[in-house]
Order: sequence, then C-alpha cells, then structure tokens
Amino acid sequence: MTAEDPALERLADAILIPPFPGMDAPRWLLSALSRGLAGVTLFAENMAAGPEALRSLTDALRSQAPDVLVAADEEGGDVTRVWYAVGSPYPGNAALGEVDDPALTEEVHAALGRDLAAAGINLDLAPCLDVLTEPTNPVVGTRSFGADPALVARHGQAAVRGLQSAGIAACVKHFPGHGSTLFDSHAELAVVRGGPDELALRDLPPFQAAVGAGVMAVMPGHLLVPGVTGGLPASLSAAAISLLRDLGFAGPVVSDALEMSAVRDPFGIPGAAVRAVAAGTDLLCLGKDVTEDGYLATRSALCEAVRSGDLPAGRLEEAAAQIAKLRASLAAQSAARTAVGRPAPGAADHVGLRAARRALRLTGPRPELRDPVVAEVEPLLNWAVGYAHWGLADWVPPENLHRVPPDPPDLHAAARMTLKAAAGHSLVLVLRDAYRSPATQTLANLILAERPDTVVVEMGLPYWQPVPGTGQAFIATYGASRANAEAAAEILGLVPHASR
Repeated sequence: MTAEDPALERLADAILIPPFPGMDAPRWLLSALSRGLAGVTLFAENMAAGPEALRSLTDALRSQAPDVLVAADEEGGDVTRVWYAVGSPYPGNAALGEVDDPALTEEVHAALGRDLAAAGINLDLAPCLDVLTEPTNPVVGTRSFGADPALVARHGQAAVRGLQSAGIAACVKHFPGHGSTLFDSHAELAVVRGGPDELALRDLPPFQAAVGAGVMAVMPGHLLVPGVTGGLPASLSAAAISLLRDLGFAGPVVSDALEMSAVRDPFGIPGAAVRAVAAGTDLLCLGKDVTEDGYLATRSALCEAVRSGDLPAGRLEEAAAQIAKLRASLAAQSAARTAVGRPAPGAADHVGLRAARRALRLTGPRPELRDPVVAEVEPLLNWAVGYAHWGLADWVPPENLHRVPPDPPDLHAAARMTLKAAAGHSLVLVLRDAYRSPATQTLANLILAERPDTVVVEMGLPYWQPVPGTGQAFIATYGASRANAEAAAEILGLVPHASR
C-alpha cells in the first residue's frame, strides 16, 4: 500500500473521531463518514441549540453511517457537555462517592445513559476512575469518587453498569490514574507519584474492577508513570497499554484528546497520533479545536507512517478491527432498543436531584434567611470543566445576586463591595473549591469577620472551611451541577423544600 492508497486512507479513517465546529455537520464530515470515518467527538458548542437540535444532528450523522460512533465527555456533575449552558441534572462522582450507595450510582448513570441514547450519543468518555489521593490536584477534584481505591472501584463498577445498561459504551479514564498528580495534563505532562507497587495498590484497583464489570473502552491519560512508561506519557506508551491488557481488558483503547499540551507540544497532533497507535491505542480523539485540516494531517501522518514502516500495517488493521467490532455492537444494541421504542429520558422524580439531596451536608444551624443576597465567588479555571453553568442564579432575583471574580486584585475592596450589596439582607456566600485559592479563603474570612451570620455554601470539595462563627451554617454540595445547586437552594429556602 502507498500513502495515496484509498484502502490505507480508509483504515486510518476507521480509527478517527474528529470534532467539528457549530451545530450542523459540515459537508466534509458527512462525506468522510460515508467513506468510513469512525465517528465524531461532540463538544458543548455542537449541542448549544438544545436536545431536539442535537438529535437532528446525530440523525444526520447516522444518515451517512448508521453505526457511527458519537462520542462526548459527559461525566455528569461539573464536567458536562450536553448541559454545559444550564448545568447537569446529575451530580458528579464526588457527590455519589460521599453518599456511597453503589445502587444509587448505577441508577444515576443509567438515567444519564438513557438521556445520551435519546440524544443519539453512544460513546461516553466517562466515568473518571482517578483515585484522588492528592487534594491539590488541579484537574480531577469533584470528578473523582474519592480518595479510597475500594470506594472508587465499587462506584466505578456501578457507573459502568448503569451507562452500559442504556446501550452506551462507557470509556473509563485516565488509566493508570490521574489522582496523585500535581499538574493538569491539559497544560503539561503530569507525573504520577510513586512506583509500580504503589500504583498497583492505589490506582489500578478501580480499573481492574471496571474490566470485571465488562467496560467497553478504556482511556489512558497523558501521564508520566516512573518505572512503567519511561520518558513517555501512558497514552503513548506500549508498556502502559500492556499493563492494561494484563488486567484482562481486551476491548478498544481510546486516546485522550491529542491537542492537549502534554503530547501536542513535544510531538504535534499527527506525531502523537502515530505514536499512540503504535503503542496500542485503537481510537483517536483529536480535541475540540482541531480543524478539518488537522484531521486530514493526522490521517496523512498515519498513512505515511505505514508507508515508511514506522507504524506496522498490521497494528493499524488491528485497531480498525477493534473499532469495527465496537461500532457493530453498539449499532446492534441500538436497533434492539429501537424495536421497543426510543429510550426515555430520566424519570419525573429525577434521580439526579434525589442523589444531590442525599450528598448535601449541613454543618451548624439550618439557615433562616431574610431576603438573602447571594454572593458567588468564581473559581479558578479547571480546563476539563471549562465555564459550564453553575451557582444559584436560577433561584435568586437578579438584583439579589452579586458576583466576585476569581482572585480579585484588591481583596479588601471586594469584601467591602460584597458587604455593601448585602446590607440589610441575609448573606449567602457561595464558593467553589476554595481550597485551591488562598485569595478566596482570605476574602471569605474578611466577609465573615464583619458578617459572622453569613451562610457559606461550598460547591466543590470542602477541603477548606471557615472557622465556625456564631449562628453560622456551612453547606457542602460536593459538586456544582444543577442538581447540586437545586438541593442547596432547597435547604436555603430559595425554592420550596421538596419531600425527602
């Protein structure tokens, strides 16, 4: 075969799921799907027009390839793509881990899976099985079920069972574990702490459990693992993927986004793609901002690598066969469900809100508020979360909402403005991962020194809490989804408190 051989290009296309801009499928993409492109990865901008438009989009994709893979990063909780503009109706992993009821976790993910199936999405790049042993980790946070490997394992199994019961392929991540790192692989190569023995005890049990639950796909992270991957990230390391196979996983390995700096900066996206496939990866995610030209360059790089011998043709054929098998399995499940009617979205008594209520923790007296002003302090950016909708704005009159930017340059001035906005009102101070921001902690303490009656709501992980004051209440939601926010709004009296 030569680099110009259409058969070779079809093999390369068979393992690619590129993105595209906007809410309509471009002509080049539809044409590529008709020629054998594996599928697409959808992001928030593709879904901004709402559920009906999203279903029309995925139907258009299937008109060119009935077994197309439609992938999305829909973790529920803080990392949401389908509900980016309004907040997810499902709490994320931290909240579910706090409740620690695997049956509830499975129920939540089954409902999430039904919503994805109704939208035409069939590959969920979730759940996150990272064991959060490093509290200052800048990217995992509420995406993790917790710091105990056994807890993460049992909830990871439950999440996989729930998603896959709805005909959605779960893709667990970030193998072999991102929870002990100090850096974000979106921005730089993150190093996993500890040697192979510690890895086996701390990070691998959730992935072993997911394999036991029949997970359909696994995503390695852009993670340097001393003693395992040498100088390469796990995503480009044959040794890391061999370690995954040693756990008994025989299905497709899916790359994390190849535009992430950890692999893009040293290798370029096409170069990283070739290295990933050579190492044993079967399906390539290119990342949100990769253009049509970027997709074509990646396809060309794969073809050229086969022609030059840098990538054995047999490895590309093996990867294409893995993805063909996945596509056929999902298409068969979809056909079986269509025969009995399209999957219904979550129930009216929504499991997401029920779960969020169970996760909420109140310390101190139950709040009794008087025409409250809600002051929300914006968090430091988490690249995986982005700027997804969060907070209590949907339950507060606009004139009673006060927003503070992250790390304001003059903390005393920000505190004075907040106190002035709340003069004559009860004050609710809403934080999100305050433990990550010393400036947020200082701001909160300045406000509490003047208004010790302030109710503090932490919508991230409650690793930092203010010293309790007289009459003060502290509410921890373990996430910033819409479900978490509504549960907090109920206990604050901002909406009628539903029966528990």
